[in-house]
Amino acid sequence: MTEGGYWSDAVRRLRRNRAALVAAALLALLVLVSLLGPLASPWRADQVDWSLTPLAQPPSLANGHWFGTDANGRDLFVRVWTGSRVSLLVALLATVVSVAIGVGWGATAGYVGGRLDGWMMRFVDVLYALPYMFFVIILTVVFGRSLWLIFLAIGAVGWLTMARIVRGQALALRRREFVEAAVTLGLPPHRIIARHIVPNVLGTVVVYATLTVPQVILFESFLSFLGLGVQEPLTSLGRLVAEGAVEMETAPWQLLVPSAVLALLLVCLNFLGDGLRDALDPRQA
Repeated sequence: MTEGGYWSDAVRRLRRNRAALVAAALLALLVLVSLLGPLASPWRADQVDWSLTPLAQPPSLANGHWFGTDANGRDLFVRVWTGSRVSLLVALLATVVSVAIGVGWGATAGYVGGRLDGWMMRFVDVLYALPYMFFVIILTVVFGRSLWLIFLAIGAVGWLTMARIVRGQALALRRREFVEAAVTLGLPPHRIIARHIVPNVLGTVVVYATLTVPQVILFESFLSFLGLGVQEPLTSLGRLVAEGAVEMETAPWQLLVPSAVLALLLVCLNFLGDGLRDALDPRQA
C-alpha cells in the first residue's frame, strides 16, 4: 500500500487498464448521447411521420430519419436513445435498491452472527429457491406495469447475492482489531456496522454493483421482450428489440440498431466492472 492509500492505489491500477478506460469513455459517450441525442432530432419518440410511404423506412439522411423509422413511422434515432435512457435509469435505480438491501442485510447478519445470522441467511436461501423470473412477473401482474414498480421489483429480488458477499466480508471484519476496539469502547452494534463494517466492504460493493448494472439491463430487456416491462408511451432497448424482431425480415434495421446499442452498452459495463474488480482487489487480477 502506497502513501496515497487504498483508493489512490486503486485509481492508479485502473488507469493502467486500457480496456477499462476505453469502456468507461464509450459508456460516458453512450450516456451523453442518450441524454442529448433526442434533442438533436426534430422528431418526438411517439411522433408519426405520415409523409412516408411505407411508414417503415431504412436509415437515411435525406428524410431526417438517421436510424430509419419503425413500422408505425416513428423515428428510430429518437426512440433508441430514449430507450437507452430508460434502460439505464431502470438499471441504476434497481441496482441502488439491490445494494441498499443487500449491504444492510449482509452486514447485519455477518456482524451479529449466531442464531440471527442463521435465520437471516435461511431466508435468503428460501428466496434463492423461488424462480426469480416468476417472482418479478407476479409483482408486475399484481401491482401493474409501471416504471417504478419494474426497478423496485428487480432490485427487491436482486439483492440476494450482494447480501451473501457482504456477509462473508463482515464475518472476517468482526474479528479485526479495530472492531474489537469499538466493542470495548461500548459502541452499539448498529454504529459499529455503519462506521466500521460497511465502509470496509465498499470496495467489494462497488465492484459487484458495477457488474450488477448490465445484469439488470439484460433482465429488464428480457421483461420488455416478453411484454412485461416498460409500456408505451415509454420505450426501452428491450422493447425496441422485441418490436424489431417482429419486423426482422422486412425491416432489419429495426432489430439491428437497438441490438447494437444494447450490446455495446453491456460490453462497456462488463469491461468497466472487470477493470474495477482488478483495481479494487488486485488479488483477483
